[in-house]
Amino acid sequence: MPATRLHLVRHGEVHNPDGVLYGRLPGFRLSELGRRMAEAAARSFVDAGVDVRAVVASPLQRTQESAAPWAEAYDLHVRLDERLIEPTNRYEGQPPGFTRRSVARPTEWPWIANPLRPSWGEAYASIANRMTAALETAWGSIDGGDVVLVSHQLPIWTVHRRLAGEHLWHDPRARRCALSSITSVERRGGRFVEVGYADPAGPLRAGAVDMGAV
Repeated sequence: MPATRLHLVRHGEVHNPDGVLYGRLPGFRLSELGRRMAEAAARSFVDAGVDVRAVVASPLQRTQESAAPWAEAYDLHVRLDERLIEPTNRYEGQPPGFTRRSVARPTEWPWIANPLRPSWGEAYASIANRMTAALETAWGSIDGGDVVLVSHQLPIWTVHRRLAGEHLWHDPRARRCALSSITSVERRGGRFVEVGYADPAGPLRAGAVDMGAV
């Protein structure tokens, strides 16, 4: 019997004092508020009696730190899956407004040539394919119970759009994927279906800074 339900959890707030696009850059850890967000997400499942049997995370520091409260709460080891990682992006390390600045930089015009792909980083289709493959692996990795997969905003939102049958290109400002939010998925009739979205860290978000995601 495979997993009952899969939960895509976004990491908590990141310590990013310079407000740059951090992408896959090393050294970007959770802030103290981010740690409390991650703890709130894990606690919401413990309080609800959810039977989590496995915790999987992207290899980046912020996702591993966000997975730690889940592993502690359920006495599990965090498994790493490269397929859950943040997408590549040519603008890593730059402050907001990078695409507008590229208009004045001819050498960067190829980066903004096709926002539907997008041309500045990993293609949306590639993100969707690797994330779906990670779901397949997680679904078959345990005999019953739930799996928590800690990832990043764009990969989780891309899964949402793939499962909903929507085109993958989108306005990043319209993503429904808050810090430490939980997007839940089940397998029905041979395909994955989104079955829920929760925002357990919502009460903490008033003081949070959510910038720097791809």
